[in-house]
Amino acid sequence: MLPKSVDFVTEYWTDAFQRWVLTLDVLRQRGNTYFERRGEIAPHVLAFDATLVLDGRTFERPVNYVLAYIPPAEGITLDPLKRPFVVVDPRAGHGPGIGGMKQDSEIGVARAAGHPCYFIGFLPEPMPGQTIEDVCHAEARFLEEIARRHPEAEGKPAVIGNCQAGWQMMITAALHPELCGPIVLAGSPLSYWAGVRGKNPMRYLGGVLGGTWLTALAGDMGKGKFDGANLVANFEALNPANTLWEKPYGVYSKVDTEAGRFLDFETWWGSPVVLNAEEMQWIADNLFVGNKLATGRLHTADGTRVDLRNIKSPIVVFSSWGDNITPPQQALGWILDLYGHETEIVESGQTIVYTTHQTIGHLGIFVSGKVAVREHAEFAGCMDMIDLLPPGLYEAVITEVAADTANAELIDGRYLFRLEPRTLDAIRAMGGNDAADERRFETAARVSEINLGLYRAVAQPAVRAVVNDEAAGVARDLHPNRLRFAMFSDRNPAMEPIKAMAETVRKERAPASAGNPLMAMESVASHWISAWLDSARMLRDTMTEAAFVTTYGSPLLQAAVGLRGQEPGASVGAEHELAREAAAATGRAALETLFEKGGLAEAVVRALVYIRAETGNVDERGFGALQAIRAMRPATERLHLIELKKLIREQYLLVRLDEERAVRALPALLTAGDGDRRAAFDVVRRIAEARGGLGDVEARKLNRIRTLFLGAAPLVEAVA
Repeated sequence: MLPKSVDFVTEYWTDAFQRWVLTLDVLRQRGNTYFERRGEIAPHVLAFDATLVLDGRTFERPVNYVLAYIPPAEGITLDPLKRPFVVVDPRAGHGPGIGGMKQDSEIGVARAAGHPCYFIGFLPEPMPGQTIEDVCHAEARFLEEIARRHPEAEGKPAVIGNCQAGWQMMITAALHPELCGPIVLAGSPLSYWAGVRGKNPMRYLGGVLGGTWLTALAGDMGKGKFDGANLVANFEALNPANTLWEKPYGVYSKVDTEAGRFLDFETWWGSPVVLNAEEMQWIADNLFVGNKLATGRLHTADGTRVDLRNIKSPIVVFSSWGDNITPPQQALGWILDLYGHETEIVESGQTIVYTTHQTIGHLGIFVSGKVAVREHAEFAGCMDMIDLLPPGLYEAVITEVAADTANAELIDGRYLFRLEPRTLDAIRAMGGNDAADERRFETAARVSEINLGLYRAVAQPAVRAVVNDEAAGVARDLHPNRLRFAMFSDRNPAMEPIKAMAETVRKERAPASAGNPLMAMESVASHWISAWLDSARMLRDTMTEAAFVTTYGSPLLQAAVGLRGQEPGASVGAEHELAREAAAATGRAALETLFEKGGLAEAVVRALVYIRAETGNVDERGFGALQAIRAMRPATERLHLIELKKLIREQYLLVRLDEERAVRALPALLTAGDGDRRAAFDVVRRIAEARGGLGDVEARKLNRIRTLFLGAAPLVEAVA
């Protein structure tokens, strides 16, 4: 009999060898899947059946985007009055389908709530000559078709744009503001220069590489196509510890249980697509380095300015502090770029809601089942409430329902969805650039333009002359992010015995015991490797930031590109338009005529706005009470959601313009009979008290409204 010291050594090395064989077999399966998907016309990882509605390849300006309908799950009946939801897939180098990869996903929660669901996806190969502008026009046509298919729906389609799809849909909505309902931006970068020193190194990449001339070179080497595998490689380079060690070791160490999950994810991650070189160049020049979308300097081919302030639909921004690709500053910094004060948001008629997760990573924002069940489910369930919000800036706060929560029957599910007004200081408190940093990024953008011009004048003709389609195809096949999949497939003769060996190992599997000391040593070694790679990453990121700050902070370089004579911040920011000031003045003049106009509906809404004016807080219980009251009315007598939205915004602006005048004018609206006025006050009271007990100020305001509606003495002294 072997000594115990030999027993645990033999046990460990037997287990290690078996895990090695099984891991190689997992990589073999991954490689085979890679080749299978390369042969498909429309590979995707959607977990739902889908029916093609529109094919963008047939449009006058053809694109490789399609609109698909996701039929309802068995046992779920769609409500024709509920607004459709459409999930837009991010085309950021990876394959399509991530927004519906699981049942617990953005599509899954909206479908489970009875909403018609659609998916805007893409094919691996772009259409010849397609541009980002063409894609935006195609998406506008998709939204028109969705609205046409649901004429009874009370709201316009709610759009969820994941990552890259978010900024793409914002451009579409800015150019076609009449088409969109609420827009949910999940991990979407809009302010590309924003971030915090010591973090967010990806924003420096364009500068340290000398600008976007390398993007042009990559497109020319690809014979007019840009390989999305390059974008995947950039994402992976952000966390080398995970890419080089933790992910592969995670499979190896838990190969008996993790293989399926790993293969599911790699099916999507390992199917990079291509973009037209012109598309990628547009993205790099205008967004990554130029930051023109958030600052209002982006124009279409015909000269139309893309102004995000044109969007009148609510914008919901979902970001995470654990996201190293789109940190909260990049997801929310556009608000500071466009507005100097929160009152400007109101005057522009825009409603912005944001929420930040504490830990989830970039992909988890739209892939994680936990996020889908909590954040995305709450957004889907409360989308109508968000659509009715008065203009302004709000933070969404999601908390678990406690046992003592008032009126819990008005809450749908385990979580309470609450919206709290915020000022721009809440966004500023997240951190960001100062004026000197902004000048550095502007300097980098101008240097990029110079280098790109030099490349196009000097080197581009020669590069294009020597590259052909065959060479470009071979270069894509040999990209490390493609080759690592292909080399472990059955096409590699060296992998031929692995499948048989893996089958044998599974039959004779002998995992090491949990108490084996060599397993503990392996785990410690793994932590050391991860820590070393993390240290190397931090050193690299520090050096990258220092190089960027030093180079582009040089007064000489700034003067050379024409920036030194400008005041700090003069080179950035949206233009302040006199036309908008005139429009605001016209709007105020129109409001002046509405104080004494209306009936009971206007009186009820104005009273509610007045009562809540002190705090501005809104939660789903008040909306639930409103919906319950609406449901009691015959369908033909209910205010349509769009009409109700217009009414709420109008009355909110009146109270905001002159609160006291708005309240004193209430008797002019209360011309109905005594019974109707009592019923109207009951509606006000029920909705106002839905959140539970009222504060002192709110209680006094409610009593004043009671006096105005019923002519009765107030229960407490009313305040003027």
